[in-house]
Amino acid sequence: MNRIRPIVVLAALAAAPAHAQSSDADLATNLSNPVASMISVPFQYNRDHAFGDARDGHKSTLNIQPVVPTALSSDWTLISRVIVPLVDQHIPSLGDGGQSGIGDITGEFFFVPKSAPGGVIWGIGPAVLVPTHVDFISAGKWALGPTAVALNQANGWTVGALANHLWSVGGSGANEISSTFVQPFLSYTTKDAWTYGLNAESSYDWNARQWTVPINATVSKLVRFGQQPVSLGIGARHYADSPAGGPHGWGVRLVVTLLFAE
Repeated sequence: MNRIRPIVVLAALAAAPAHAQSSDADLATNLSNPVASMISVPFQYNRDHAFGDARDGHKSTLNIQPVVPTALSSDWTLISRVIVPLVDQHIPSLGDGGQSGIGDITGEFFFVPKSAPGGVIWGIGPAVLVPTHVDFISAGKWALGPTAVALNQANGWTVGALANHLWSVGGSGANEISSTFVQPFLSYTTKDAWTYGLNAESSYDWNARQWTVPINATVSKLVRFGQQPVSLGIGARHYADSPAGGPHGWGVRLVVTLLFAE
């Protein structure tokens, strides 16, 4: 059932007309803002290597990440961000050596003021982790916690950070969850809608006392297919730190993002 939902969401969004009033550079700049008030659907593919004790495993993850704004009042907007990971991994030391399925689904819900005094855009709200109970892919635990983001955009530059913390609150998984995620990000968008970005998607497991820190460098271009704006991106990632059985070395990232009208 979970495999069908992203397709249904996209079919509904496809009926909405694309942004016609914004320039391509404006749209590309807004994509660097995690809580921009526009509908977007990124498809983010990550390929990582050197998993397992012998570092002979690899994993492919396609994250489907719809972002939908909802006006709550004249002063506040609710930005809903959902991450649905489709995972295919081959790690000889896990189970039968290969698994595929939907990983745990993360939802972040930011209450964002429509005014930005001093140019600082911010949002705060709850985050939730929904287990899918796929062996060796899902943690098998429900988790809840706070999430927040703050950023500034000026002259094509975007600088900011997003963070959350999740505690397990139930589920059949063997291990409790206490995990902090911190993502500082920096990007620059040119007048012809090229964006160059750098971020670190750092997570800290408080139970294992272990960091996982992939650093991502990306370049993307906003283009149009007819009137439909689409951002196409490619990047490299390197693990500055990770658990002994986790990913190591270099990986690759590919991103296709569809943009729709509010």
